[in-house]
Amino acid sequence: MKLSKFNIKKINIKDVDNNYIGQDILLKLGELYQFESGIYGYGNIWTKLERIVENIIIDELDKADCIQVEFPKLQPRKIWDQSNRWNTYTKDGDIMFTLDNNLGEYGLAPTAEECATIFGANRLLSYKQLPTTYYQISEKFRKEIRTRGYLFRPRTFVMMDAYSFDKSEENMVETYNKMHTVYQNIFKRLGINIYTTISDNGTMGGKVSEEYQAITKLGEDIILYNENNNKAINKEVINDDNKDIYLNKLEVNNIDDLKSANSVELGNNFQLGTTYSNSMNLYFKDEYGNDKPYYMGCYGIGLGRIIATIIENNIIKDKDKIKGFSIPYSLAPYKVQIIYKEDKEREAKRIYNYLLENSINCILDDRDGYSLGNKINDVYTLGTPYMIVIGNKFDGTNIEIEETKSGIKEIINIDNLKEFFDKKSM
Repeated sequence: MKLSKFNIKKINIKDVDNNYIGQDILLKLGELYQFESGIYGYGNIWTKLERIVENIIIDELDKADCIQVEFPKLQPRKIWDQSNRWNTYTKDGDIMFTLDNNLGEYGLAPTAEECATIFGANRLLSYKQLPTTYYQISEKFRKEIRTRGYLFRPRTFVMMDAYSFDKSEENMVETYNKMHTVYQNIFKRLGINIYTTISDNGTMGGKVSEEYQAITKLGEDIILYNENNNKAINKEVINDDNKDIYLNKLEVNNIDDLKSANSVELGNNFQLGTTYSNSMNLYFKDEYGNDKPYYMGCYGIGLGRIIATIIENNIIKDKDKIKGFSIPYSLAPYKVQIIYKEDKEREAKRIYNYLLENSINCILDDRDGYSLGNKINDVYTLGTPYMIVIGNKFDGTNIEIEETKSGIKEIINIDNLKEFFDKKSM
């Protein structure tokens, strides 16, 4: 990608929000655009990073035999009346955006349990077709009164939501545990250390649920966690009557043995039981021909929060001065950014074309009117993990590659560039 095509804005790094550095950099560059509070448009870097995260999630879900589908974002009130949740989401909690016109009343999907239950019941008519898990990756809409942290709590966001169907409670628990393993694999590949946190089911229904919390100083939750097993509880439950049960699940006897940290919820899983199949009167036939309710689970992962966490947890500072951020190599849309002096354009383009021919996504800073120093500074604002500077020291054969996060530099022969980046991908 040629940087002249990005049309990014010039920014003063000193003006960046110290609380949400990475996201504010992207906002000031124009790579994020806020139409109004909690509603964003996404530029090239964010969108490509989202596709990478999305593909990791899809890959792990597909390995677990989950089936990708898509439910409508515009949902009729009648299906929410079937589950008795319309008032819960529109009046009691006032969560759902609604539309009322001559065609009827509709809601913009904050979640999709109703759609998923109807969709599943239309296909899963017999016990022989169970278990089955459907998932989608789509935009959701919620009337957040207090948006915060850019993509940590917006009003529209992209989420993976999955819905499992089983014939018994025992089978539902098996699927729930299977999805727990899937989530562990997803977050491991994303390079995010997750603490499985005991949580409340809230408006989702059912009795058992868990959150997947990532430690970040920007998180609005506070968890108490056991480092030995990556399990945690939300601090707000320490005064709960079931405190001892929670501590037992954490495999500790004393709250003082736990560490405390701010965290952000990146995913959650729920055992819904028969909440939706019973309330919506949707059943399958068992081996005796009797109508039986589906035992369901639902599972969510917030892609926007994941990307925000990755960016904010990889901020680069030099003596407490903000430089930018660096996306981990395995996730970065562009692996290296090429900077060159005006009289080295031909050599820079040769290296750029060589990398592209070898399927190494890179950025060539071909903008006119920018000094070498300005171009180097902009590498950090785009989160590129490596940079190549073609300056006066370039001898035509060996180039200096710098890792942006650590500042470590290496001299590599041009002919060995592919091998260098191939090793980073392993």
